Amino acid sequence: MENGFDANTNSIANNANQTNLSNDTTIVNTGSENGQNKCPKCGATDISLNLKTGKLRCRYCRYEFEPEKVEGMLADADLSQLQGQVVGAGATNIVADTNDIVTFKCSSCGAEVVIDTASATQARCHWCRNFLSVNQQIPNGSIPDVVLPFGISKDEAKVEIEKFVGKRKFFAHPKFRQEFTTENIMGVYLPYMIVDANAHVNLVGNGEHLTRTYYRGSGEHRKTYYDADLYHVERDFDLVIQGLTVESSADKLNNASSDVTNNVINAIMPFDLENCVKFDSNYLKGFTSERRDTNIDQLKSLVDTQSRDIAKFAANDTLKEYDRGVAWDNEQLDVKGQQWKAAYLPVWLYSYLQVNGEKKVLHYVAVNARTKETMGSVPIHIPKLVGISCLVEILGFLAMWFIDFDYNWIFLLAGFIYYFVIFARYRNSNARHKYETETKTNMSNLRKVDNFIRSETGLTNSVMIGANNTSISGQKLDNKLLNMLVEDNPVANLIKDNTDTK
Repeated sequence: MENGFDANTNSIANNANQTNLSNDTTIVNTGSENGQNKCPKCGATDISLNLKTGKLRCRYCRYEFEPEKVEGMLADADLSQLQGQVVGAGATNIVADTNDIVTFKCSSCGAEVVIDTASATQARCHWCRNFLSVNQQIPNGSIPDVVLPFGISKDEAKVEIEKFVGKRKFFAHPKFRQEFTTENIMGVYLPYMIVDANAHVNLVGNGEHLTRTYYRGSGEHRKTYYDADLYHVERDFDLVIQGLTVESSADKLNNASSDVTNNVINAIMPFDLENCVKFDSNYLKGFTSERRDTNIDQLKSLVDTQSRDIAKFAANDTLKEYDRGVAWDNEQLDVKGQQWKAAYLPVWLYSYLQVNGEKKVLHYVAVNARTKETMGSVPIHIPKLVGISCLVEILGFLAMWFIDFDYNWIFLLAGFIYYFVIFARYRNSNARHKYETETKTNMSNLRKVDNFIRSETGLTNSVMIGANNTSISGQKLDNKLLNMLVEDNPVANLIKDNTDTK
């Protein structure tokens, strides 16, 4: 065994000058340089995807054939043996100085065809109509190792987008309502990196277990107190991470942009990655695609951070007795092996450019073309939202005087809460892929330490101070505030339920 897989697999010798990858990297030939297949029955190149079966179909003889699986990369069952860094040929560094304008000689009629590979990954000879694969000509890394074929049709995606937008038309901007049409949706293959990891995790800290809740005082002076037992906690285990998925387009990685609603595309993950197949440019027919423009060294810090979050959340299944939380003082993740694959994943995308003076915002509504998971951003008619929020605030002020409620001061926030709930529901700026819980993991060789330290009484906080076992590294403060207002507020939940019917 070498680097966690059989040395007899079809691998490419590492060339540090070409890839700038570390010396312990093994590059695996996934066959992405030969990305277009001919019909195995008649040899024709006019091949397309049959959405109903997921198979490729020859348009000439109507023969359907099974897609190929990638060989040479470790399967999920073997990832515990992964050592070093294994990289698919399609995930190696992009050669920046490769010319995008290339000339191809048609293998069918001999004609010379000029193609701009910056905007196309497949072309057709304009003389004999033979399909030309440009995979060997475009910059290294621009063609992925694997592709996940479209699984739902455009008509199905239209239904999902219409349902999503239909629930948000009440406060939608009038111009958007007038111009909205699902005829404008496009099927797009977006570039991602799929990362598998074999790691060892060590977590050390303290945890609290609630033993008693009680009250002191009465009326407005009534306060809640808590008693808890404090424990020293350690968790040490091996962890396999399967299919951590990150965008490999620099533009789509910017999920905090106020001009482009990229985060809604991120939010439609995860994909059923187990159904990825060897890249074949025939899958791209009828769809558009975006080329990868980032390398592994640019994504590694993000992947390492998300891997630590995944490890921390994997440990939470062993911490259920610590209902007040755990404060980790030491979070160590030692990666023994990583496997990188470049992938094209399918998305149905509706886009709308909102122009307000000099300010422009590009809104997306995206549908996962495998699972139908839908997320989007709808332009809001702010004057209408402000007006109704003011009305809600007035009603809340009146309710504070006429409703006998221990916390009736909360009615003073009714208008503000209403505004934030509706704004969040339409813009969904807090939507994201919950990679920390949605990425597959496999824990083994668990070692637990739970040593009692002391009992604590008269605590005034409902959760442990400093608890971080459910926090995400790098989560923005405004997102936490929005979560508190929208997800953890009973008034907000009531408003959200009522707006579902509008």
